[in-house]
Amino acid sequence: MGSVLAASSPSPPPPPSAAGSASPGVTMPPGFGMPPVPPAAPPTGSGAGKEQRAESLLPNPGAFDECHRKCKEVFPMQMEGVRLVVNKGLSNHFQVNHSLLLSTTGDSSYRFGATFVGSKQTGPAEFFPVMVGDMDNSGSLNSQIIHQISSRIRSKVAFQTQQQKFVNWQGDAEFRGEDFTAMVTFGNPDVLAGSGIIITHYLQSITPSLALGGELVYHRRPGEEGSVLSLVGRYTASDFIATLTLGSAGAHASYYHKANEQLQVGVEFEASSRMQDSSASFGYQLDVPKANLQFKGSVDSNWVVGATLEKKLLPLPLSLVLCAFLNHQKNKFQCGFGITIG
Repeated sequence: MGSVLAASSPSPPPPPSAAGSASPGVTMPPGFGMPPVPPAAPPTGSGAGKEQRAESLLPNPGAFDECHRKCKEVFPMQMEGVRLVVNKGLSNHFQVNHSLLLSTTGDSSYRFGATFVGSKQTGPAEFFPVMVGDMDNSGSLNSQIIHQISSRIRSKVAFQTQQQKFVNWQGDAEFRGEDFTAMVTFGNPDVLAGSGIIITHYLQSITPSLALGGELVYHRRPGEEGSVLSLVGRYTASDFIATLTLGSAGAHASYYHKANEQLQVGVEFEASSRMQDSSASFGYQLDVPKANLQFKGSVDSNWVVGATLEKKLLPLPLSLVLCAFLNHQKNKFQCGFGITIG
């Protein structure tokens, strides 16, 4: 919930820590909370005082949209046909990629993408601004511009065209406090027509493990106006993350568990009040580092079974992906094969 624009740019890598997950390129400031007043204040600059203040700090909870991300990353992504992706770095700041899709059920397509990373460094591996875009053979364009204005404020502008016609654009501003994150998003605003979408997010750390927040989506166009309110709670432990989202549009619950360094599992439950439908799914990810192999599998309550197998052919910059999905109810089978170079 809360997405008003589906950009086809590459998905960012998962954050290293679920408790303080952040969008790629965003520096997570240390948390802050009011420490308990001790019976006797330690001397200024003492080691004991610094340790006590550090233990009482609350972490930044990350972005609202990332609450269910860790669980979703365990599930395989569906792919059909043959896909070839070639990535080429032209410099330390500029990279291009070519993507060719050959499909038997849909239209085959070619996409050209480019990524530019600026020279403003905000972290060990974080540079801004970031500009990402790609265009297909029909002239449809997806692009994003992300910039870290300050250590706490990040902004993003994205727009989309379809067959050389402008269709969507959105802009958002995110403020990361020491123990909270607030964001506002404007989608397709049109002052003259009185239409647009406004989305606000807020996520607050209550304890080092518990974060609570909410989302408000307001949309308006001629003859129609409405809003959707959702509340979210996320509990993060050392080896699992449990998240629950409740709202007028439905419910979404997810559970992620890291069994060991090789095995991760995830369970999701989604219910839609508008569609009067609900579904549950189970997924897992198995990593075999010695073989440079990754396997993902899933099954849901609609009897859709899927799996992907990714193999890196080191030392060559080459990866192979095999994908298969079987829908037992519709008696439909899809498979895909992908090659990534670079």
